[in-house]
Amino acid sequence: MSRVIFTVGRLAHATGTKPVTIRYYEKIGLLPSVSRNSSGYRQYSVEDRDRLLFIRRCRGLGFSLDDIRELLGLADHHRASCAPVDAKVAEQLKQVRVRIRDLQGLEQELQRLLSCCQGGVIKECRIIESLSQHRRMKTASVVDQSGPRGSS
Repeated sequence: MSRVIFTVGRLAHATGTKPVTIRYYEKIGLLPSVSRNSSGYRQYSVEDRDRLLFIRRCRGLGFSLDDIRELLGLADHHRASCAPVDAKVAEQLKQVRVRIRDLQGLEQELQRLLSCCQGGVIKECRIIESLSQHRRMKTASVVDQSGPRGSS
């Protein structure tokens, strides 16, 4: 084990992570509890830095903290099958593709709204009109489903 020691500030700088996030990861067990020096400062090792970089990379790929906890547990078993890791990444890819599809639909709707604009003044703005109609349709749908307010 390497004896290079990082304070929380140095570790934050080395990994691009806020100190409060580092302390949070330690609190929830993603990072192990670390020793403290005589002044009470946390002392992180190179292994802690590498683990934090792993966590940051996973977060960058959209994994939840629970997923990361599971991946860290799997990473600690060097001779185990990587099938569970493959499955976790495949599931994440599936979720990303769903979000991409949803975002593409959102993009199309925003493009449609933008194409409605003919300049002019707000009173005649077709975007505002279209957004208002959507709001009225949604409100009407909720009323239709639950019945008129005040009736039994």
